[in-house]
Amino acid sequence: MLTILLLILLLTAFAAGFYENTWSDISAAAVSSCVSVIQLGLELAGAMALWCGLMRVAERSGITRAVGKLLAPLVRLLFGELDAPSRQAVSLDLTANLMGLGNAATPAGIAAVRCLEKSARPRRNTAMLTVLNTASIQLIPVTMGALRAAHGSVRPFDILPAVLVTSLCSAAVGCIVISVLCQGGE
Repeated sequence: MLTILLLILLLTAFAAGFYENTWSDISAAAVSSCVSVIQLGLELAGAMALWCGLMRVAERSGITRAVGKLLAPLVRLLFGELDAPSRQAVSLDLTANLMGLGNAATPAGIAAVRCLEKSARPRRNTAMLTVLNTASIQLIPVTMGALRAAHGSVRPFDILPAVLVTSLCSAAVGCIVISVLCQGGE
């Protein structure tokens, strides 16, 4: 589907360039966009490296264990009874997402899914974790703040209330849908 969409976009761009005779503008825009993407990628890589490092420090210092204990009632409510490694992996993933680490939270999410595959309800629990990761309840939207700062925002984190409200609402709806769809078994 994505291939078809990209093909349609490319053909439309070529048709517009042919019709308007603006090939030089199109090629200049393509080159400048490539440069912008590389610059933005490097800026985001720096932010991600910082937060991944802080997450590693938090993990080794026991902060994530403490957050895991705080999240234990919620994890039990949403995922049922899990063994200790699964509960810890899910808590670490949820913590990384709460901190707004986005792509930097992916390794924790993969580890959590691997642990959940061995749980009593693997499909339901994996779907629940996917919903929570997708809704991405963020106390600190690091990636969005880094993007806004990279584009010149004076107050890159002034979006905090909107991010929190929308992510809480989407997570609540997603959890309800998973609970209804997966009711009565796997």
